[in-house]
Amino acid sequence: MRALIVDPEASGRLRLGEAPDPRTGPGQVLVEVRHTSLNAAELWFAQQAAPGEVIGFDAAGVVVRAAADGSGPAVGTRVVGFAEGGGFGALRAMDAVDVAVVPDGVDFGESATLPVAAGTALRALEQAGPLLGRRVLVTGATGGVGGFAVQLAALGGAYVIGVAGSEDGRRWVAQLGADEAVGAVDRVTEPIDVVIDTVGGEQFVAAYGLLAPGGSLQSVGWAAGREAALPVGSTLGSKQPKAIVSVYNGGGLTDRQAQLGRLLALVAAGKLRVPVGWRGPWDKIGDAVQALADRSLRGKAVLDVD
Repeated sequence: MRALIVDPEASGRLRLGEAPDPRTGPGQVLVEVRHTSLNAAELWFAQQAAPGEVIGFDAAGVVVRAAADGSGPAVGTRVVGFAEGGGFGALRAMDAVDVAVVPDGVDFGESATLPVAAGTALRALEQAGPLLGRRVLVTGATGGVGGFAVQLAALGGAYVIGVAGSEDGRRWVAQLGADEAVGAVDRVTEPIDVVIDTVGGEQFVAAYGLLAPGGSLQSVGWAAGREAALPVGSTLGSKQPKAIVSVYNGGGLTDRQAQLGRLLALVAAGKLRVPVGWRGPWDKIGDAVQALADRSLRGKAVLDVD
């Protein structure tokens, strides 16, 4: 099959090439991939993977072989799903429990952005507890996870503050529904109940310092590429301790199908916008990687598979 394969000599270490067709297990469907999405984590995995490997988490496509055990959608169904690798191939085997049916009114390409980015944002916010009337801070708000987190927090009734470095980015975040858009965490002066942190490093530390007693920091990314060192004693001395909770994008999640169904329903109803900042054919993967790496991308990058 055609696939984006790892190549150390290619731009972004990914290029269009050939790879073996995937094999399906009894509880898996075979999907003809029409669209996939580029996530920041895949830039890291492309550096670690062996030459010729097919990476990629997200994929939207049409079922061409139903699961042998009778579970999952029928042949011809439009689906989107998540799996550990294989999303950058023209064919993909996915566990039937990890795919959701894409409603007719939802753009097929846009649906491919939901599993990792929107799924991570939703899990982090749900893990933080009820949002109604609470103050939520989102770092890296112009990114894929950040853009969804701003919207989902607003839908949950929170007062949302998005952090974006540029004036253009702050305007973009405001258009997504943020009540405030600031240029840096240190511009926030009042206590915060929930932090969705996609940046790490110094922003992680500054955001933690803003948490109200009993507040929660959800660590979902490390775009800064730097360690976060909390001051000695900063986690002590409160009757209601502040919490730091790391959220892993994939492993251990058992309700991915239901979660994707909820996100797709919000998109279909016009309540959740899919912010796509780059879209093009998958042989232009180098351009998408560059846009993500140099942080000129607003929202998500969608790759259309031919």
